[in-house]
Amino acid sequence: MEKTETKNSIHNHIDFKDINRLSAMVNPHARMMNRRRTSLTAKGQRNFATAVKRARFMALMPFIKH
Repeated sequence: MEKTETKNSIHNHIDFKDINRLSAMVNPHARMMNRRRTSLTAKGQRNFATAVKRARFMALMPFIKH
């Protein structure tokens, strides 16, 4: 039997150090986009929110943009 890739694979993992991927899911005012725009699952959206909050705390991303 062939193994199929699951949604929880390493490629779909959202890391707080991956600023390019996080900034693609953040609007120009530095607000996180909703699930419909990011097309993430509920668990993925929670992980995304946690990653953005960690990146902001570590000063990798801005809290607001002017």
